[in-house]
Amino acid sequence: MSTRPGLKFLFSHPAHFVACGLGSGLSPFAPGTVGTLFAWATFPVLRHTFPADLPLLVFLLVCFVGGVVAAQRTGRDLGVVDHGAIVWDEIVPFWLVLLFCPAGWLWQTAAFFLFRVFDIVKPFPANYFDEKVKNGFGVMTDDVFAGAYTILVLAIAKFIVG
Repeated sequence: MSTRPGLKFLFSHPAHFVACGLGSGLSPFAPGTVGTLFAWATFPVLRHTFPADLPLLVFLLVCFVGGVVAAQRTGRDLGVVDHGAIVWDEIVPFWLVLLFCPAGWLWQTAAFFLFRVFDIVKPFPANYFDEKVKNGFGVMTDDVFAGAYTILVLAIAKFIVG
């Protein structure tokens, strides 16, 4: 099945629900962007739930590992390793970006656009994981590098502007 999945697929297995971003990946238009917007919208809830950084980082690590498993299963069931409906790989790394993002909506907006650019362009080593590692780990990891590049650019910008 390489077509866009629907609600029946989403709820047919817990891995599908997770990998498809709790439904945000079912968007017929730019599901990766919608998944990233979902991450942005839900981050305040995560921050409230995990006010300290270390527990949130542990939660994100668990989400990453679970995402590897969910993406692997969902990609297999859809017949495409990195199907567009799989957006958990955008959500978890963008939560990480927001954790390290300077405060304020302007910084978060910049983070959003930077993350989307790096996710689309896939500079090395993201492109390696995207092109060569055809499993759940590769699906999740290329976006972690998009997040790392975003955090780096934000840190440099924050240093420059003070």
